[in-house]
Amino acid sequence: MTYQLILVRHGKSVWNVKNIFTGWVDVELDELGISEAKLSGQLISESKLKPTYCFTSFLSRAQKTLEIILSEMNLENIEIEKAWQLNERHYGALQGLNKDEVKKKYGDDQFLKWRRGYDTPPPELEKGNDMNPANDPLYSGINNLPLSECLKDTYERVIPYWEKSIMPLLSGKIVLISAHGNSLRALCKKLFNIEDEDIVNLEIPTGNPLLINLNKSCKIISASYLDQSRAEKLPKIEV
Repeated sequence: MTYQLILVRHGKSVWNVKNIFTGWVDVELDELGISEAKLSGQLISESKLKPTYCFTSFLSRAQKTLEIILSEMNLENIEIEKAWQLNERHYGALQGLNKDEVKKKYGDDQFLKWRRGYDTPPPELEKGNDMNPANDPLYSGINNLPLSECLKDTYERVIPYWEKSIMPLLSGKIVLISAHGNSLRALCKKLFNIEDEDIVNLEIPTGNPLLINLNKSCKIISASYLDQSRAEKLPKIEV
């Protein structure tokens, strides 16, 4: 039996376009992002895939991307589960800052460690900062919310959720996850068995569905982007 999983990084947001660290800040899709989401829906439809269960994060850019995809496919009454564990990585005190300015101030090496490294978190937000999720009613009742995260921290919330809530649903369903660059990188690290030092090389494009075929043990059989013209390099699949 083959399980089918579709991963979609949300379309470009207004802060993506402005080259700003976004993290858990709840910004909207840019017009380009809306177009990318529509194209994602068309690509999935053209591939004769029909998602039967969907997951997304607490952030509106991922939710809106999913909404547009399902609308393009004329799919209604699909079960959708929203989980904060699928949120983007929390970029701490870098949130709201221009990436080029951060690189200029701290240097290329430090910038790369913060942006793409596995275990180097950015400086933490101050607890009283408006961007602290603990101050947001959306996260009421959730304990141990981050003030900053490295990808390792993101991995440690994404993978338990994957194993507990998503994996059990793969049998007999086509599961679609609309999430974020780093939450999907964390999941791909697990699925492709990527080493810590190699995860820096994995880039997931916005608005380009990644179709992953898995065996019943959730080992990857094959994986490919539906839009090959905008595909990024995928890790080698272990046999």
